[in-house]
Amino acid sequence: MTETSVTLSDAAAKRIAAIVEAESGKRALRVAVEGGGCSGFSYKFDLVEGPEADDIIVEKDNATVLIDQLSLVYMAGSEIDFVDNLLGQSFQIKNPNAVASCGCGTSFAI
Repeated sequence: MTETSVTLSDAAAKRIAAIVEAESGKRALRVAVEGGGCSGFSYKFDLVEGPEADDIIVEKDNATVLIDQLSLVYMAGSEIDFVDNLLGQSFQIKNPNAVASCGCGTSFAI
């Protein structure tokens, strides 16, 4: 694994594959980092038809995740996971670069 790599857990890969399969015309999950959120940055998730020219493509089993180069700077070394517990279902990003995060799990600070 390189410093800039992003990985998918088995649970995330399974859930992404199921979501994409159910959405006509969509082939991948795009994960991006945006300014904002209660801790400074937030993650944005979108279903898309395919990659842009500068995207990093992360694949596992039948799941494809696309990350743009700018977002990758903030997500280097992260693992995308899918959690299903009493609080609900959600994608969570385990980001070693984040020094703080909020309770919702989608906002973080570096």
